[in-house]
Amino acid sequence: MARPRKPLLSRDRIVSAAGALVDAEGLEAVSTRRLAAALGVSGPSLYNHFRTKDQILEAVADAVSARVDLTMFEDPDPRDWRTALADWAHSYRDALADHPHIVPVLARGPGRRPAGLRVADAVYGGMTAAGWPPAQATRIGALMRYFILGSAVASFARGFVDDEAAYDPADYPHLGQAHLLAERQREVDEGAFETGLTALLDGLALQYEALRTR
Repeated sequence: MARPRKPLLSRDRIVSAAGALVDAEGLEAVSTRRLAAALGVSGPSLYNHFRTKDQILEAVADAVSARVDLTMFEDPDPRDWRTALADWAHSYRDALADHPHIVPVLARGPGRRPAGLRVADAVYGGMTAAGWPPAQATRIGALMRYFILGSAVASFARGFVDDEAAYDPADYPHLGQAHLLAERQREVDEGAFETGLTALLDGLALQYEALRTR
């Protein structure tokens, strides 16, 4: 019988393998040697698709950006910019939830990444269509990215250890329940995201109403 052929090397296969390494071990785990071994190819063959490790990481980041839903900005209702931003924020955070290690690459900005640029274009277009001045629409896009990316970097709740003795009331009089936070990670972190998102949107709504009355 003929031996089965190895799958052809492609950009998608490289990005998928690199993404798996990033998810499992972080950005520093990605190297041409590790990727070549995971893909069953020689290291130099990767350079037919990517010239540098940074290009591979940029492609991994863009693959995550491509998962963000942007349909809420298609022909938006000018009166409903707030709902569009909220829906987008949830979709963006969901896309990052399983890939927190790639957030530092995304935080650099979209650069030349196609999916990242589509995200920026959609948010800006949605805000200007809703009546926000161009400069303010740019600031809103930046503000939302800071908030969403920051929420995805790490868990606040997991920053505390499950050890009551670590929080001596003599030293930390207000952290008597801090050792319980880790076991309530989802409740704490999701609640913090919703609280922050509501506060941001409430503040923007006040600015929007002020603009409309001028």
